[in-house]
Amino acid sequence: MAVINMEKVNKNLINEVIEAGKLVLGESVVSSIKACYQCGTCTGSCPSGRRTAYRTRKVLRKVLLGLDDVLDTDDIWYCTTCYTCYERCPRDVKITEIIKTLRNIAAKKGNMDLSHRKTASYVLRFGHAVPANKQVVELRGKLGLPAKSPTAQFSEKDLEEVRTLIKELEFDKLIAFDWEKMDLKE
Repeated sequence: MAVINMEKVNKNLINEVIEAGKLVLGESVVSSIKACYQCGTCTGSCPSGRRTAYRTRKVLRKVLLGLDDVLDTDDIWYCTTCYTCYERCPRDVKITEIIKTLRNIAAKKGNMDLSHRKTASYVLRFGHAVPANKQVVELRGKLGLPAKSPTAQFSEKDLEEVRTLIKELEFDKLIAFDWEKMDLKE
């Protein structure tokens, strides 16, 4: 069994997680972590954990123990937010929402996985994390739909609104987006 260095324990980590998540998710959602008794159902259910070193239970355990190195690891970025753990948890712990809250805290510290930053850059460029490509536009036409969907990607006005919000929230700075290059900074 691993020994915990008590000097590295952040006794307020669980409260920081609750505080960071309660504005959007509600305090009862993020404080549900306190009900976790480490049964392992989350890890056993996790499709990402079958293919990576990701162990949901380990992430929750670190939060419960106050080990804020969880914010510096890649582990929190392996979650695909499929909600399988959330749906199967016998204690109704809102695991996926807690993982997303941990990601937000980590991102504010400057720790965001590159693949997530790249996906976020699509929102700034196109208004969507998964923009319609040429094949989608063609398929829509074949299905009798307008070639361009009524989304921000195809509406300058809506795209500008998305970009204005992003700038006001300083999300562009969080992901290190270069507006001149319309891509991530190197």
